[in-house]
Amino acid sequence: MTTQADQTAPIGILFMAYGGPESLDDMPGYLSDIRAGRVTSSAVLDEITNNYRQIGGKSPLPEFTRAQVDATMRQLENTGRPLRAYIGMRHWSPWIEDAVRDMLDDGITQAVAIVLAPHYSSLSVAKYQKKIKAALEMYHGHIDFAFIDDYHTEPGYITALADRVRAGIHSFPEAERGDVHVILSAHSLPVRIEKEGDPYSKQLLESAHLIATHAGLRDDQWSWSYQSAGRSPEPWLGPQLDEHMHDLAAKGVKKVVSVPVGFVSDHVEILFDIDIAAQEVAQELGMTLVRPPALNTDPLFIGTLASVIERKVAAL
Repeated sequence: MTTQADQTAPIGILFMAYGGPESLDDMPGYLSDIRAGRVTSSAVLDEITNNYRQIGGKSPLPEFTRAQVDATMRQLENTGRPLRAYIGMRHWSPWIEDAVRDMLDDGITQAVAIVLAPHYSSLSVAKYQKKIKAALEMYHGHIDFAFIDDYHTEPGYITALADRVRAGIHSFPEAERGDVHVILSAHSLPVRIEKEGDPYSKQLLESAHLIATHAGLRDDQWSWSYQSAGRSPEPWLGPQLDEHMHDLAAKGVKKVVSVPVGFVSDHVEILFDIDIAAQEVAQELGMTLVRPPALNTDPLFIGTLASVIERKVAAL
Protein backbone atom coordinates (compact mmCIF):
# COMPACT_ATOMS: atom_id res chain seq x y z
CA MET A 1 0.00 0.00 0.00
CA THR A 2 1.32 3.45 -0.92
CA THR A 3 1.81 5.81 2.03
CA GLN A 4 1.42 9.59 1.98
CA ALA A 5 5.21 9.95 2.02
CA ASP A 6 5.47 7.67 -0.98
CA GLN A 7 3.19 10.01 -2.93
CA THR A 8 5.96 12.64 -3.08
CA ALA A 9 8.69 10.25 -4.27
CA PRO A 10 9.21 10.22 -8.03
CA ILE A 11 8.20 7.10 -9.92
CA GLY A 12 10.55 6.06 -12.70
CA ILE A 13 9.11 5.36 -16.15
CA LEU A 14 11.54 3.22 -18.13
CA PHE A 15 10.84 3.27 -21.87
CA MET A 16 12.66 0.55 -23.78
CA ALA A 17 13.27 0.02 -27.49
CA TYR A 18 15.40 -2.20 -29.68
CA GLY A 19 18.11 0.35 -30.37
CA GLY A 20 19.87 1.21 -33.58
CA PRO A 21 23.23 2.40 -34.90
CA GLU A 22 23.68 6.15 -35.03
CA SER A 23 26.35 5.89 -37.73
CA LEU A 24 27.69 3.28 -40.15
CA ASP A 25 30.81 3.03 -37.96
CA ASP A 26 28.60 1.57 -35.23
CA MET A 27 27.48 -1.34 -37.42
CA PRO A 28 30.05 -4.02 -36.43
CA GLY A 29 29.45 -3.49 -32.72
CA TYR A 30 25.69 -3.25 -33.15
CA LEU A 31 25.48 -6.51 -35.09
CA SER A 32 27.82 -8.21 -32.65
CA ASP A 33 25.49 -7.33 -29.79
CA ILE A 34 22.40 -8.54 -31.68
CA ARG A 35 24.15 -11.78 -32.59
CA ALA A 36 25.32 -12.32 -28.99
CA GLY A 37 28.94 -12.62 -30.03
CA ARG A 38 28.35 -14.94 -33.01
CA VAL A 39 30.66 -14.09 -35.87
CA THR A 40 29.15 -11.80 -38.49
CA SER A 41 30.49 -12.61 -41.95
CA SER A 42 31.87 -9.77 -44.02
CA ALA A 43 29.15 -10.41 -46.61
CA VAL A 44 26.37 -9.96 -44.03
CA LEU A 45 28.09 -6.92 -42.54
CA ASP A 46 28.43 -5.32 -45.97
CA GLU A 47 24.81 -6.10 -46.89
CA ILE A 48 23.29 -4.68 -43.71
CA THR A 49 25.61 -1.68 -43.76
CA ASN A 50 24.44 -0.99 -47.30
CA ASN A 51 20.81 -1.27 -46.19
CA TYR A 52 21.41 1.41 -43.57
CA ARG A 53 23.34 3.51 -46.05
CA GLN A 54 20.24 3.57 -48.25
CA ILE A 55 18.06 4.89 -45.42
CA GLY A 56 20.43 7.69 -44.46
CA GLY A 57 23.43 6.02 -42.83
CA LYS A 58 21.90 5.52 -39.41
CA SER A 59 18.80 4.30 -37.62
CA PRO A 60 16.14 6.93 -36.93
CA LEU A 61 14.76 4.78 -34.10
CA PRO A 62 16.69 6.48 -31.24
CA GLU A 63 15.46 9.91 -32.35
CA PHE A 64 11.85 8.77 -32.71
CA THR A 65 12.04 7.00 -29.35
CA ARG A 66 13.11 10.20 -27.63
CA ALA A 67 10.28 12.08 -29.35
CA GLN A 68 7.76 9.42 -28.30
CA VAL A 69 8.99 9.56 -24.71
CA ASP A 70 8.85 13.36 -24.57
CA ALA A 71 5.32 13.41 -26.01
CA THR A 72 4.11 10.70 -23.62
CA MET A 73 5.56 12.41 -20.57
CA ARG A 74 3.83 15.66 -21.52
CA GLN A 75 0.53 13.79 -21.42
CA LEU A 76 1.42 12.35 -18.01
CA GLU A 77 2.20 15.70 -16.38
CA ASN A 78 -1.10 15.84 -14.48
CA THR A 79 -1.25 12.31 -13.07
CA GLY A 80 -0.87 13.58 -9.50
CA ARG A 81 2.39 11.68 -8.94
CA PRO A 82 5.87 12.96 -9.80
CA LEU A 83 7.25 10.91 -12.69
CA ARG A 84 10.74 10.73 -14.17
CA ALA A 85 11.44 9.26 -17.61
CA TYR A 86 14.37 7.05 -18.57
CA ILE A 87 15.26 5.48 -21.91
CA GLY A 88 17.02 2.14 -22.31
CA MET A 89 17.87 0.29 -25.50
CA ARG A 90 18.29 -3.46 -25.76
CA HIS A 91 21.06 -3.51 -28.38
CA TRP A 92 22.70 -0.07 -28.35
CA SER A 93 23.19 3.02 -26.27
CA PRO A 94 21.61 4.27 -24.14
CA TRP A 95 21.67 0.72 -22.77
CA ILE A 96 18.95 -0.64 -20.50
CA GLU A 97 21.64 -1.45 -17.92
CA ASP A 98 22.79 2.17 -17.89
CA ALA A 99 19.23 3.42 -17.52
CA VAL A 100 18.69 1.15 -14.50
CA ARG A 101 21.95 2.40 -12.96
CA ASP A 102 20.78 5.99 -13.44
CA MET A 103 17.45 5.14 -11.77
CA LEU A 104 19.26 3.66 -8.79
CA ASP A 105 21.56 6.69 -8.58
CA ASP A 106 18.47 8.95 -8.60
CA GLY A 107 16.96 7.06 -5.70
CA ILE A 108 14.06 5.56 -7.67
CA THR A 109 12.35 2.81 -5.66
CA GLN A 110 9.20 2.31 -7.76
CA ALA A 111 9.00 2.20 -11.53
CA VAL A 112 6.94 1.24 -14.54
CA ALA A 113 8.66 -0.44 -17.50
CA ILE A 114 7.24 -0.41 -21.01
CA VAL A 115 8.69 -1.70 -24.28
CA LEU A 116 7.86 0.25 -27.42
CA ALA A 117 6.47 -2.93 -28.97
CA PRO A 118 2.76 -3.70 -28.44
CA HIS A 119 2.94 -7.52 -28.56
CA TYR A 120 4.48 -9.85 -25.99
CA SER A 121 6.93 -12.63 -26.76
CA SER A 122 9.48 -14.54 -24.75
CA LEU A 123 11.96 -13.53 -27.46
CA SER A 124 11.12 -9.83 -27.38
CA VAL A 125 9.45 -8.12 -24.41
CA ALA A 126 10.59 -10.80 -21.95
CA LYS A 127 14.22 -10.22 -23.02
CA TYR A 128 13.95 -6.53 -22.09
CA GLN A 129 12.50 -7.41 -18.70
CA LYS A 130 15.32 -9.87 -18.06
CA LYS A 131 17.85 -7.13 -18.80
CA ILE A 132 16.27 -4.99 -16.09
CA LYS A 133 16.51 -7.81 -13.56
CA ALA A 134 20.10 -8.54 -14.57
CA ALA A 135 21.02 -4.86 -14.20
CA LEU A 136 19.52 -4.71 -10.70
CA GLU A 137 21.60 -7.74 -9.73
CA MET A 138 24.72 -6.26 -11.32
CA TYR A 139 24.37 -3.01 -9.38
CA HIS A 140 23.12 -4.73 -6.20
CA GLY A 141 20.07 -2.48 -6.19
CA HIS A 142 16.34 -2.85 -5.77
CA ILE A 143 13.50 -1.14 -7.60
CA ASP A 144 9.91 -2.37 -7.54
CA PHE A 145 9.13 -2.58 -11.26
CA ALA A 146 5.62 -2.89 -12.65
CA PHE A 147 5.93 -4.37 -16.13
CA ILE A 148 3.60 -3.55 -19.01
CA ASP A 149 3.66 -6.78 -21.01
CA ASP A 150 1.54 -5.73 -23.98
CA TYR A 151 -1.02 -3.22 -25.23
CA HIS A 152 -1.98 -4.78 -28.55
CA THR A 153 -5.74 -4.27 -28.20
CA GLU A 154 -5.73 -0.72 -26.80
CA PRO A 155 -8.33 1.42 -28.64
CA GLY A 156 -5.96 4.27 -29.49
CA TYR A 157 -3.38 1.92 -31.00
CA ILE A 158 -6.01 0.08 -33.04
CA THR A 159 -7.65 3.29 -34.24
CA ALA A 160 -4.31 4.85 -35.24
CA LEU A 161 -3.48 1.86 -37.43
CA ALA A 162 -7.00 1.63 -38.86
CA ASP A 163 -6.64 5.30 -39.83
CA ARG A 164 -3.50 4.38 -41.74
CA VAL A 165 -5.26 1.55 -43.52
CA ARG A 166 -7.96 3.96 -44.67
CA ALA A 167 -5.42 6.60 -45.67
CA GLY A 168 -3.54 4.04 -47.75
CA ILE A 169 -6.69 2.92 -49.53
CA HIS A 170 -7.80 6.51 -50.12
CA SER A 171 -4.49 7.28 -51.82
CA PHE A 172 -5.87 5.35 -54.81
CA PRO A 173 -8.54 6.82 -57.13
CA GLU A 174 -12.03 6.25 -55.74
CA ALA A 175 -13.02 3.89 -58.56
CA GLU A 176 -10.07 1.59 -57.73
CA ARG A 177 -10.38 1.42 -53.93
CA GLY A 178 -12.52 -1.70 -53.90
CA ASP A 179 -9.65 -3.60 -55.55
CA VAL A 180 -7.00 -2.51 -53.03
CA HIS A 181 -5.62 -5.28 -50.83
CA VAL A 182 -4.21 -4.50 -47.37
CA ILE A 183 -1.27 -6.49 -45.98
CA LEU A 184 -0.81 -6.23 -42.23
CA SER A 185 2.58 -7.43 -40.98
CA ALA A 186 4.98 -7.72 -38.07
CA HIS A 187 8.52 -8.91 -37.43
CA SER A 188 8.92 -12.65 -37.84
CA LEU A 189 10.22 -14.82 -35.00
CA PRO A 190 11.36 -18.46 -35.00
CA VAL A 191 8.56 -21.00 -35.46
CA ARG A 192 9.53 -22.78 -32.24
CA ILE A 193 7.86 -20.08 -30.14
CA GLU A 194 4.44 -21.41 -31.17
CA LYS A 195 5.28 -24.89 -29.90
CA GLU A 196 6.34 -23.27 -26.63
CA GLY A 197 2.94 -21.60 -26.20
CA ASP A 198 4.25 -18.09 -26.83
CA PRO A 199 1.35 -15.59 -27.28
CA TYR A 200 3.07 -13.51 -29.98
CA SER A 201 1.25 -14.87 -33.04
CA LYS A 202 -2.11 -14.92 -31.28
CA GLN A 203 -1.75 -11.30 -30.13
CA LEU A 204 -0.69 -10.17 -33.60
CA LEU A 205 -3.76 -11.72 -35.20
CA GLU A 206 -5.97 -10.21 -32.50
CA SER A 207 -4.60 -6.79 -33.42
CA ALA A 208 -4.96 -7.49 -37.14
CA HIS A 209 -8.62 -8.51 -36.87
CA LEU A 210 -9.43 -5.46 -34.75
CA ILE A 211 -7.66 -3.13 -37.19
CA ALA A 212 -9.39 -4.67 -40.20
CA THR A 213 -12.79 -4.47 -38.53
CA HIS A 214 -12.24 -0.88 -37.41
CA ALA A 215 -11.11 0.09 -40.92
CA GLY A 216 -14.19 -1.53 -42.45
CA LEU A 217 -12.28 -4.04 -44.57
CA ARG A 218 -13.96 -7.01 -46.21
CA ASP A 219 -12.60 -10.42 -45.18
CA ASP A 220 -11.11 -10.86 -48.64
CA GLN A 221 -9.62 -7.36 -48.65
CA TRP A 222 -6.81 -7.97 -46.21
CA SER A 223 -4.29 -10.62 -45.23
CA TRP A 224 -1.44 -11.25 -42.83
CA SER A 225 2.27 -11.76 -43.37
CA TYR A 226 5.51 -11.63 -41.46
CA GLN A 227 8.62 -9.72 -42.46
CA SER A 228 12.27 -9.14 -41.64
CA ALA A 229 13.08 -12.74 -40.62
CA GLY A 230 16.43 -13.27 -38.96
CA ARG A 231 19.47 -14.99 -40.41
CA SER A 232 19.48 -18.19 -38.35
CA PRO A 233 19.05 -21.61 -40.01
CA GLU A 234 15.88 -22.50 -38.05
CA PRO A 235 12.46 -21.92 -39.65
CA TRP A 236 10.80 -18.54 -39.08
CA LEU A 237 7.13 -17.60 -38.99
CA GLY A 238 5.61 -16.90 -42.39
CA PRO A 239 4.54 -16.22 -44.98
CA GLN A 240 7.25 -13.65 -45.51
CA LEU A 241 6.13 -10.39 -47.08
CA ASP A 242 7.89 -10.85 -50.42
CA GLU A 243 6.57 -14.41 -50.83
CA HIS A 244 3.09 -13.27 -49.88
CA MET A 245 3.20 -10.51 -52.49
CA HIS A 246 4.01 -13.10 -55.15
CA ASP A 247 1.01 -15.18 -54.03
CA LEU A 248 -1.27 -12.14 -54.19
CA ALA A 249 0.03 -11.19 -57.62
CA ALA A 250 -0.75 -14.70 -58.84
CA LYS A 251 -4.35 -14.09 -57.75
CA GLY A 252 -4.52 -10.89 -59.76
CA VAL A 253 -3.93 -8.36 -56.97
CA LYS A 254 -2.33 -5.21 -58.38
CA LYS A 255 -2.88 -2.58 -55.67
CA VAL A 256 -1.49 -3.13 -52.17
CA VAL A 257 -1.36 -1.12 -48.94
CA SER A 258 1.33 -2.32 -46.53
CA VAL A 259 0.72 -1.50 -42.85
CA PRO A 260 3.24 -2.93 -40.36
CA VAL A 261 1.44 -3.30 -37.04
CA GLY A 262 4.31 -4.59 -34.93
CA PHE A 263 6.57 -1.56 -35.39
CA VAL A 264 5.72 1.76 -33.73
CA SER A 265 8.28 4.02 -35.41
CA ASP A 266 10.29 4.36 -38.59
CA HIS A 267 13.41 2.22 -38.65
CA VAL A 268 15.20 -0.19 -40.96
CA GLU A 269 12.46 -2.85 -40.97
CA ILE A 270 10.12 -0.25 -42.44
CA LEU A 271 12.37 2.14 -44.33
CA PHE A 272 14.39 -0.57 -46.04
CA ASP A 273 12.45 -3.84 -45.79
CA ILE A 274 9.20 -2.28 -47.00
CA ASP A 275 10.00 1.05 -48.64
CA ILE A 276 12.94 -0.31 -50.67
CA ALA A 277 12.98 -4.14 -50.76
CA ALA A 278 9.22 -4.73 -50.90
CA GLN A 279 8.80 -1.84 -53.34
CA GLU A 280 11.30 -3.52 -55.66
CA VAL A 281 9.27 -6.74 -55.47
CA ALA A 282 6.09 -4.78 -56.19
CA GLN A 283 7.65 -3.20 -59.27
CA GLU A 284 8.79 -6.60 -60.54
CA LEU A 285 5.23 -7.91 -60.09
CA GLY A 286 3.56 -4.91 -61.68
CA MET A 287 2.00 -3.94 -58.35
CA THR A 288 1.46 -0.52 -56.83
CA LEU A 289 2.45 -0.64 -53.16
CA VAL A 290 1.57 2.16 -50.73
CA ARG A 291 2.97 2.31 -47.20
CA PRO A 292 1.26 4.90 -44.96
CA PRO A 293 3.34 6.71 -42.30
CA ALA A 294 4.49 4.82 -39.21
CA LEU A 295 2.91 5.62 -35.83
CA ASN A 296 5.87 7.66 -34.56
CA THR A 297 4.31 10.47 -32.47
CA ASP A 298 0.72 10.04 -33.65
CA PRO A 299 -1.43 11.51 -30.84
CA LEU A 300 -3.59 8.37 -30.68
CA PHE A 301 -0.53 6.17 -30.15
CA ILE A 302 1.04 8.56 -27.64
CA GLY A 303 -2.29 8.61 -25.82
CA THR A 304 -2.18 4.81 -25.71
CA LEU A 305 1.26 4.82 -24.11
CA ALA A 306 0.18 7.45 -21.58
CA SER A 307 -3.00 5.54 -20.74
CA VAL A 308 -1.36 2.17 -20.08
CA ILE A 309 1.41 3.81 -18.05
CA GLU A 310 -1.05 5.88 -16.01
CA ARG A 311 -3.01 2.75 -15.11
CA LYS A 312 0.14 1.04 -13.87
CA VAL A 313 1.20 4.11 -11.89
CA ALA A 314 -2.22 4.28 -10.24
CA ALA A 315 -1.83 0.69 -9.08
CA LEU A 316 1.51 1.32 -7.34
